[in-house]
Amino acid sequence: MEIRMICTKLALMCWIAFTCIQANMPMAQPVFLLLLYFCVNIAMYIWKITALPAAFSALSIFISISGYVYVHPLFAILAPLSILVLLQVWIQSKWISAAILLAPAFSIKSDIAGQYVFAAAASWIIWDLACTYTGQMEKKEKQLDWARASIQKLTRSLNENREFIRQSEYTYRLEERNRISQEIHDDIGHAMTGALIQMEAAKRLMEKDARQAQNLLQNAINITKEGIESIRLTLKSLKPSTEQVGIHRLQLALGEFSAGNNIETIITHHGNLDIITPVQWKIIHENVKEALTNARKYADATQITVDIQVLNKMVRAEVRDNGKGAVKIKKGLGISGMEERAASLEGHVITDGSHGFSVTTLLPIQS
Repeated sequence: MEIRMICTKLALMCWIAFTCIQANMPMAQPVFLLLLYFCVNIAMYIWKITALPAAFSALSIFISISGYVYVHPLFAILAPLSILVLLQVWIQSKWISAAILLAPAFSIKSDIAGQYVFAAAASWIIWDLACTYTGQMEKKEKQLDWARASIQKLTRSLNENREFIRQSEYTYRLEERNRISQEIHDDIGHAMTGALIQMEAAKRLMEKDARQAQNLLQNAINITKEGIESIRLTLKSLKPSTEQVGIHRLQLALGEFSAGNNIETIITHHGNLDIITPVQWKIIHENVKEALTNARKYADATQITVDIQVLNKMVRAEVRDNGKGAVKIKKGLGISGMEERAASLEGHVITDGSHGFSVTTLLPIQS
Protein backbone atom coordinates (compact mmCIF):
# COMPACT_ATOMS: atom_id res chain seq x y z
CA MET A 1 0.00 0.00 0.00
CA GLU A 2 2.80 2.44 0.92
CA ILE A 3 4.47 2.01 -2.48
CA ARG A 4 1.24 2.83 -4.34
CA MET A 5 0.66 5.94 -2.25
CA ILE A 6 4.25 7.17 -2.64
CA CYS A 7 4.18 6.61 -6.41
CA THR A 8 0.88 8.55 -6.67
CA LYS A 9 2.29 11.45 -4.67
CA LEU A 10 5.46 11.47 -6.79
CA ALA A 11 3.33 11.63 -9.95
CA LEU A 12 1.39 14.62 -8.55
CA MET A 13 4.64 16.34 -7.54
CA CYS A 14 6.05 15.83 -11.03
CA TRP A 15 2.90 17.33 -12.55
CA ILE A 16 3.19 20.38 -10.28
CA ALA A 17 6.89 20.82 -11.14
CA PHE A 18 6.14 20.49 -14.87
CA THR A 19 3.38 23.10 -14.63
CA CYS A 20 5.64 25.51 -12.74
CA ILE A 21 8.36 25.09 -15.34
CA GLN A 22 5.89 25.77 -18.16
CA ALA A 23 4.75 28.93 -16.34
CA ASN A 24 8.41 30.15 -16.18
CA MET A 25 8.20 30.52 -12.42
CA PRO A 26 11.25 30.78 -10.18
CA MET A 27 11.80 27.17 -9.01
CA ALA A 28 13.34 27.82 -5.59
CA GLN A 29 10.08 27.94 -3.61
CA PRO A 30 8.26 25.13 -5.53
CA VAL A 31 11.26 22.82 -5.25
CA PHE A 32 11.65 23.58 -1.55
CA LEU A 33 7.98 22.88 -0.79
CA LEU A 34 7.96 19.76 -2.93
CA LEU A 35 11.06 18.39 -1.22
CA LEU A 36 9.61 19.25 2.18
CA TYR A 37 6.34 17.53 1.25
CA PHE A 38 8.24 14.45 0.02
CA CYS A 39 10.37 14.24 3.19
CA VAL A 40 7.31 14.53 5.44
CA ASN A 41 5.48 11.75 3.58
CA ILE A 42 8.52 9.47 3.52
CA ALA A 43 8.92 10.01 7.28
CA MET A 44 5.27 9.07 7.76
CA TYR A 45 5.93 5.61 6.31
CA ILE A 46 9.26 5.17 8.10
CA TRP A 47 8.06 5.91 11.66
CA LYS A 48 4.88 3.90 11.95
CA ILE A 49 3.98 5.03 15.44
CA THR A 50 0.27 5.31 16.25
CA ALA A 51 0.03 9.12 16.49
CA LEU A 52 2.64 10.07 13.86
CA PRO A 53 0.75 9.26 10.61
CA ALA A 54 -2.05 11.68 11.56
CA ALA A 55 0.47 14.36 12.54
CA PHE A 56 2.47 13.94 9.32
CA SER A 57 -0.74 14.00 7.29
CA ALA A 58 -1.79 17.25 8.95
CA LEU A 59 1.66 18.71 8.20
CA SER A 60 1.35 17.56 4.55
CA ILE A 61 -2.04 19.31 4.29
CA PHE A 62 -0.51 22.47 5.75
CA ILE A 63 2.32 22.34 3.16
CA SER A 64 -0.22 21.86 0.36
CA ILE A 65 -2.32 24.84 1.54
CA SER A 66 0.82 27.00 1.92
CA GLY A 67 1.90 26.10 -1.60
CA TYR A 68 -1.61 26.82 -2.88
CA VAL A 69 -1.68 30.27 -1.26
CA TYR A 70 1.91 31.48 -1.71
CA VAL A 71 3.49 29.54 -4.60
CA HIS A 72 1.05 28.03 -7.12
CA PRO A 73 -2.65 27.03 -6.89
CA LEU A 74 -1.88 23.58 -8.29
CA PHE A 75 -0.33 22.61 -4.94
CA ALA A 76 -3.93 21.93 -3.87
CA ILE A 77 -3.88 18.56 -5.68
CA LEU A 78 -1.41 17.26 -3.08
CA ALA A 79 -3.98 17.58 -0.30
CA PRO A 80 -6.50 14.75 -1.12
CA LEU A 81 -4.22 11.82 -0.28
CA SER A 82 -3.13 13.44 2.99
CA ILE A 83 -6.78 14.17 3.83
CA LEU A 84 -7.65 10.51 3.24
CA VAL A 85 -4.88 9.35 5.59
CA LEU A 86 -6.15 11.78 8.21
CA LEU A 87 -9.81 10.86 7.75
CA GLN A 88 -9.30 7.10 8.10
CA VAL A 89 -8.65 7.62 11.81
CA TRP A 90 -12.22 8.88 12.43
CA ILE A 91 -14.34 7.99 9.39
CA GLN A 92 -14.79 4.43 8.15
CA SER A 93 -17.24 5.15 5.31
CA LYS A 94 -15.42 5.63 2.01
CA TRP A 95 -18.33 7.59 0.52
CA ILE A 96 -18.25 10.19 3.27
CA SER A 97 -14.50 10.50 2.71
CA ALA A 98 -15.13 11.02 -1.03
CA ALA A 99 -17.64 13.79 -0.30
CA ILE A 100 -15.19 15.54 2.04
CA LEU A 101 -12.47 15.34 -0.64
CA LEU A 102 -14.70 17.02 -3.25
CA ALA A 103 -15.91 19.78 -0.92
CA PRO A 104 -12.80 22.01 -1.39
CA ALA A 105 -13.43 22.06 -5.15
CA PHE A 106 -16.16 24.71 -4.59
CA SER A 107 -13.80 27.12 -2.83
CA ILE A 108 -10.56 26.87 -4.80
CA LYS A 109 -9.74 28.83 -7.92
CA SER A 110 -11.83 27.92 -10.90
CA ASP A 111 -8.88 27.46 -13.27
CA ILE A 112 -7.60 24.48 -11.31
CA ALA A 113 -10.94 23.18 -9.97
CA GLY A 114 -11.14 20.56 -12.72
CA GLN A 115 -7.61 19.38 -12.06
CA TYR A 116 -8.34 19.20 -8.33
CA VAL A 117 -11.50 17.13 -8.89
CA PHE A 118 -9.57 14.79 -11.18
CA ALA A 119 -6.70 14.46 -8.67
CA ALA A 120 -9.15 13.92 -5.79
CA ALA A 121 -11.08 11.24 -7.71
CA ALA A 122 -7.88 9.47 -8.80
CA SER A 123 -6.50 9.68 -5.27
CA TRP A 124 -9.71 8.25 -3.82
CA ILE A 125 -9.76 5.37 -6.34
CA ILE A 126 -6.11 4.53 -5.72
CA TRP A 127 -6.68 4.79 -1.97
CA ASP A 128 -9.73 2.51 -2.10
CA LEU A 129 -7.92 -0.06 -4.23
CA ALA A 130 -4.92 0.04 -1.90
CA CYS A 131 -7.13 -0.40 1.17
CA THR A 132 -9.02 -3.28 -0.46
CA TYR A 133 -5.79 -4.98 -1.47
CA THR A 134 -4.30 -4.46 1.98
CA GLY A 135 -7.44 -5.88 3.62
CA GLN A 136 -7.29 -8.95 1.41
CA MET A 137 -3.60 -9.40 2.14
CA GLU A 138 -4.22 -9.13 5.87
CA LYS A 139 -7.05 -11.67 5.59
CA LYS A 140 -4.79 -14.04 3.65
CA GLU A 141 -2.00 -13.57 6.20
CA LYS A 142 -4.42 -14.40 9.01
CA GLN A 143 -5.55 -17.50 7.15
CA LEU A 144 -1.91 -18.42 6.56
CA ASP A 145 -1.09 -17.89 10.24
CA TRP A 146 -4.08 -20.03 11.18
CA ALA A 147 -2.92 -22.74 8.75
CA ARG A 148 0.61 -22.61 10.20
CA ALA A 149 -0.77 -22.88 13.72
CA SER A 150 -2.97 -25.81 12.67
CA ILE A 151 -0.02 -27.55 11.03
CA GLN A 152 2.11 -27.02 14.13
CA LYS A 153 -0.70 -28.34 16.31
CA LEU A 154 -1.17 -31.39 14.09
CA THR A 155 2.59 -31.97 14.02
CA ARG A 156 2.75 -31.85 17.81
CA SER A 157 -0.24 -34.18 18.01
CA LEU A 158 1.37 -36.56 15.52
CA ASN A 159 4.63 -36.56 17.47
CA GLU A 160 2.74 -37.15 20.69
CA ASN A 161 0.80 -40.01 19.07
CA ARG A 162 4.03 -41.53 17.79
CA GLU A 163 5.55 -41.26 21.25
CA PHE A 164 2.41 -42.77 22.76
CA ILE A 165 2.52 -45.65 20.26
CA ARG A 166 6.21 -46.21 21.00
CA GLN A 167 5.57 -46.23 24.74
CA SER A 168 2.55 -48.49 24.27
CA GLU A 169 4.59 -50.95 22.23
CA TYR A 170 7.34 -50.92 24.84
CA THR A 171 4.81 -51.40 27.66
CA TYR A 172 3.14 -54.23 25.74
CA ARG A 173 6.50 -55.98 25.26
CA LEU A 174 7.25 -55.65 28.96
CA GLU A 175 3.82 -57.00 29.87
CA GLU A 176 4.20 -59.88 27.41
CA ARG A 177 7.63 -60.74 28.79
CA ASN A 178 6.22 -60.59 32.29
CA ARG A 179 3.31 -62.85 31.28
CA ILE A 180 5.62 -65.39 29.66
CA SER A 181 7.95 -65.32 32.65
CA GLN A 182 5.07 -65.82 35.05
CA GLU A 183 3.63 -68.64 32.94
CA ILE A 184 6.98 -70.43 32.78
CA HIS A 185 7.43 -69.99 36.53
CA ASP A 186 3.94 -71.18 37.45
CA ASP A 187 3.62 -74.15 35.07
CA ILE A 188 6.96 -75.26 33.74
CA GLY A 189 9.00 -74.22 36.78
CA HIS A 190 6.74 -76.10 39.18
CA ALA A 191 6.74 -79.17 36.92
CA MET A 192 10.53 -79.22 36.67
CA THR A 193 10.86 -78.70 40.43
CA GLY A 194 8.47 -81.61 41.08
CA ALA A 195 10.38 -83.83 38.65
CA LEU A 196 13.68 -82.92 40.31
CA ILE A 197 12.28 -83.81 43.76
CA GLN A 198 11.00 -87.15 42.43
CA MET A 199 14.40 -87.96 40.91
CA GLU A 200 16.24 -87.02 44.13
CA ALA A 201 13.94 -89.33 46.11
CA ALA A 202 14.41 -92.14 43.58
CA LYS A 203 18.17 -91.76 43.88
CA ARG A 204 17.98 -92.21 47.66
CA LEU A 205 15.67 -95.28 47.37
CA MET A 206 17.57 -96.92 44.52
CA GLU A 207 19.43 -99.35 46.83
CA LYS A 208 16.78 -99.74 49.54
CA ASP A 209 13.58 -100.08 47.49
CA ALA A 210 14.19 -100.43 43.75
CA ARG A 211 10.48 -100.78 42.94
CA GLN A 212 9.57 -97.57 44.73
CA ALA A 213 12.54 -95.79 43.10
CA GLN A 214 11.32 -96.98 39.69
CA ASN A 215 7.85 -95.58 40.40
CA LEU A 216 9.35 -92.25 41.41
CA LEU A 217 11.45 -92.11 38.25
CA GLN A 218 8.39 -92.87 36.15
CA ASN A 219 6.52 -90.05 37.89
CA ALA A 220 9.47 -87.74 37.18
CA ILE A 221 9.40 -88.76 33.51
CA ASN A 222 5.66 -88.08 33.28
CA ILE A 223 6.06 -84.68 34.96
CA THR A 224 8.93 -83.82 32.59
CA LYS A 225 6.81 -84.80 29.58
CA GLU A 226 4.02 -82.55 30.83
CA GLY A 227 6.51 -79.72 31.29
CA ILE A 228 7.87 -80.17 27.76
CA GLU A 229 4.32 -80.23 26.38
CA SER A 230 3.56 -77.04 28.30
CA ILE A 231 6.66 -75.40 26.78
CA ARG A 232 5.53 -76.48 23.31
CA LEU A 233 2.03 -75.08 23.82
CA THR A 234 3.40 -71.80 25.20
CA LEU A 235 5.72 -71.34 22.24
CA LYS A 236 2.94 -72.28 19.81
CA SER A 237 0.65 -69.62 21.28
CA LEU A 238 3.41 -67.02 20.93
CA LYS A 239 4.43 -67.81 17.36
CA PRO A 240 2.11 -66.21 14.76
CA SER A 241 0.76 -68.43 12.04
CA THR A 242 2.25 -68.38 8.56
CA GLU A 243 -1.04 -66.98 7.24
CA GLN A 244 -0.91 -64.01 9.63
CA VAL A 245 2.69 -63.16 8.74
CA GLY A 246 2.16 -63.53 4.98
CA ILE A 247 -1.09 -61.62 4.46
CA HIS A 248 -0.19 -58.88 6.94
CA ARG A 249 3.19 -58.28 5.32
CA LEU A 250 1.44 -58.06 1.95
CA GLN A 251 -1.13 -55.58 3.30
CA LEU A 252 1.68 -53.46 4.77
CA ALA A 253 3.57 -53.43 1.46
CA LEU A 254 0.42 -52.39 -0.44
CA GLY A 255 -0.29 -49.62 2.08
CA GLU A 256 3.23 -48.22 1.71
CA PHE A 257 2.99 -48.38 -2.09
CA SER A 258 -0.39 -46.61 -2.12
CA ALA A 259 0.82 -43.84 0.19
CA GLY A 260 3.99 -43.26 -1.81
CA ASN A 261 2.49 -43.26 -5.31
CA ASN A 262 -1.07 -41.92 -4.89
CA ILE A 263 -2.53 -45.13 -6.35
CA GLU A 264 -5.42 -46.90 -4.65
CA THR A 265 -4.66 -50.53 -3.71
CA ILE A 266 -7.19 -53.22 -2.77
CA ILE A 267 -6.35 -56.68 -1.43
CA THR A 268 -8.76 -59.62 -1.23
CA HIS A 269 -8.20 -63.25 -0.25
CA HIS A 270 -10.20 -66.47 -0.28
CA GLY A 271 -9.58 -69.93 1.11
CA ASN A 272 -7.36 -71.27 3.87
CA LEU A 273 -4.27 -69.08 3.65
CA ASP A 274 -2.51 -71.16 6.32
CA ILE A 275 -1.87 -73.76 3.61
CA ILE A 276 0.52 -71.36 1.86
CA THR A 277 4.10 -72.16 2.91
CA PRO A 278 6.69 -69.50 3.86
CA VAL A 279 8.57 -70.15 0.59
CA GLN A 280 5.38 -69.61 -1.42
CA TRP A 281 4.63 -66.41 0.49
CA LYS A 282 8.13 -65.18 -0.34
CA ILE A 283 7.57 -65.75 -4.06
CA ILE A 284 4.11 -64.13 -3.90
CA HIS A 285 5.54 -61.06 -2.13
CA GLU A 286 8.35 -60.63 -4.66
CA ASN A 287 6.06 -61.10 -7.67
CA VAL A 288 3.45 -58.70 -6.29
CA LYS A 289 6.19 -56.14 -5.62
CA GLU A 290 7.51 -56.47 -9.18
CA ALA A 291 3.98 -56.17 -10.63
CA LEU A 292 3.34 -53.02 -8.56
CA THR A 293 6.57 -51.48 -9.82
CA ASN A 294 5.66 -52.21 -13.46
CA ALA A 295 2.17 -50.76 -12.97
CA ARG A 296 3.61 -47.56 -11.50
CA LYS A 297 6.07 -47.16 -14.39
CA TYR A 298 4.03 -48.12 -17.43
CA ALA A 299 0.29 -48.52 -16.72
CA ASP A 300 -0.87 -44.99 -15.79
CA ALA A 301 -3.23 -46.73 -13.39
CA THR A 302 -5.27 -45.23 -10.55
CA GLN A 303 -6.23 -48.52 -8.89
CA ILE A 304 -4.47 -51.86 -8.37
CA THR A 305 -6.18 -54.97 -7.01
CA VAL A 306 -4.36 -57.93 -5.46
CA ASP A 307 -6.35 -61.15 -5.07
CA ILE A 308 -5.02 -64.24 -3.25
CA GLN A 309 -6.98 -67.49 -3.67
CA VAL A 310 -6.26 -70.94 -2.25
CA LEU A 311 -7.86 -73.45 -4.64
CA ASN A 312 -7.97 -77.24 -4.46
CA LYS A 313 -4.54 -77.88 -5.94
CA MET A 314 -2.87 -74.50 -6.33
CA VAL A 315 -2.43 -71.01 -4.93
CA ARG A 316 -3.46 -68.18 -7.26
CA ALA A 317 -2.10 -64.63 -6.73
CA GLU A 318 -3.34 -62.03 -9.23
CA VAL A 319 -2.25 -58.38 -9.53
CA ARG A 320 -4.55 -56.35 -11.79
CA ASP A 321 -4.54 -52.61 -12.61
CA ASN A 322 -7.01 -50.36 -14.43
CA GLY A 323 -4.35 -48.80 -16.65
CA LYS A 324 -3.91 -48.65 -20.40
CA GLY A 325 -2.89 -52.31 -20.79
CA ALA A 326 -0.85 -53.66 -23.69
CA VAL A 327 -1.87 -55.35 -26.94
CA LYS A 328 1.50 -57.02 -27.33
CA ILE A 329 3.34 -57.97 -24.15
CA LYS A 330 7.11 -57.77 -24.18
CA LYS A 331 8.68 -59.83 -21.44
CA GLY A 332 11.43 -57.83 -19.80
CA LEU A 333 13.58 -58.66 -16.84
CA GLY A 334 10.68 -58.08 -14.43
CA ILE A 335 8.27 -60.63 -15.93
CA SER A 336 11.11 -63.06 -16.64
CA GLY A 337 12.17 -62.85 -13.01
CA MET A 338 8.60 -63.57 -11.86
CA GLU A 339 8.45 -66.62 -14.13
CA GLU A 340 11.77 -67.91 -12.83
CA ARG A 341 10.68 -67.52 -9.21
CA ALA A 342 7.39 -69.34 -9.87
CA ALA A 343 9.17 -72.09 -11.86
CA SER A 344 11.44 -72.81 -8.88
CA LEU A 345 8.33 -74.27 -7.17
CA GLU A 346 6.92 -75.77 -10.41
CA GLY A 347 4.57 -72.82 -10.79
CA HIS A 348 3.61 -70.53 -13.68
CA VAL A 349 3.03 -66.84 -14.40
CA ILE A 350 0.23 -65.67 -16.72
CA THR A 351 0.11 -62.10 -18.10
CA ASP A 352 -2.88 -60.39 -19.75
CA GLY A 353 -3.01 -56.86 -21.19
CA SER A 354 -6.51 -56.83 -22.70
CA HIS A 355 -8.35 -55.02 -19.89
CA GLY A 356 -5.78 -53.07 -17.98
CA PHE A 357 -2.84 -55.33 -17.14
CA SER A 358 -2.82 -58.41 -14.92
CA VAL A 359 -0.09 -60.72 -13.69
CA THR A 360 -1.21 -64.05 -12.19
CA THR A 361 1.14 -66.31 -10.26
CA LEU A 362 0.08 -69.98 -9.95
CA LEU A 363 1.85 -72.16 -7.37
CA PRO A 364 0.98 -75.82 -6.70
CA ILE A 365 -0.10 -76.70 -3.18
CA GLN A 366 2.61 -78.80 -1.57
CA SER A 367 1.17 -81.89 0.10
